[in-house]
Amino acid sequence: MTLTAEGRLGLHLRDWLGRWPPTEPVDVVGSVRRERPGWDGRVVPVLGVGAPDGTILSIPPSCLDLVRGRARRLGRSTPSRLKVLMRQLPVLLGKPGQRVYSGVFRWCERPADLPDAGVWVDASARAVPEWLRPFGHEVLIAWDPDTGEYLAGVGLKHHDRYGREIAVGTEPAARGRGLARRLVAQAARRVLDEGAVPTYQHDPTNIASARVADTSGFPDRGWRSMAMF
Repeated sequence: MTLTAEGRLGLHLRDWLGRWPPTEPVDVVGSVRRERPGWDGRVVPVLGVGAPDGTILSIPPSCLDLVRGRARRLGRSTPSRLKVLMRQLPVLLGKPGQRVYSGVFRWCERPADLPDAGVWVDASARAVPEWLRPFGHEVLIAWDPDTGEYLAGVGLKHHDRYGREIAVGTEPAARGRGLARRLVAQAARRVLDEGAVPTYQHDPTNIASARVADTSGFPDRGWRSMAMF
């Protein structure tokens, strides 16, 4: 049976966070993945995804009782109470100099019907810009048809078997041409064709990134993400 994009998303979040869906407004879970390097080699000790009906907050298993107890003392958590817990997490995890960031979490089941804008290139190729190399695998690049210069690109964060997070960047001189949204839609089609689900995250204040998501097929469903780096 072929999984829907939503079904793939559920499997991705279950693996990435340690549980999905949430069973209470703020569902704190312990996952060994919070102690292991992620796609880029960094350890992310706090990771969360919140849908309108609940949030999974994934932390190291050794901190589970402490954080879960603090969350429950806050009561049935409203968004404001979740913000309180997020502010307290660095101290609870013994990392007072860090902070928990919040972003908009989007996923796609139907990419926008836009023409392709780039070609897939091995990330280790000499012409690939430095920022795209850490993604590994293949990256998607739009070249200037006249000069062959790099204009814009997409890298995929391979979180697990079912989750591929899209990151896009455009050179300042090439902005305003619609390259980013075309590349994101093109990358999303490939991710779906490979049996995974494409996701996209951005800062809530980044209007340009939100516009790219909206126009490439990643609607804002009211989902949010949390991470401590």
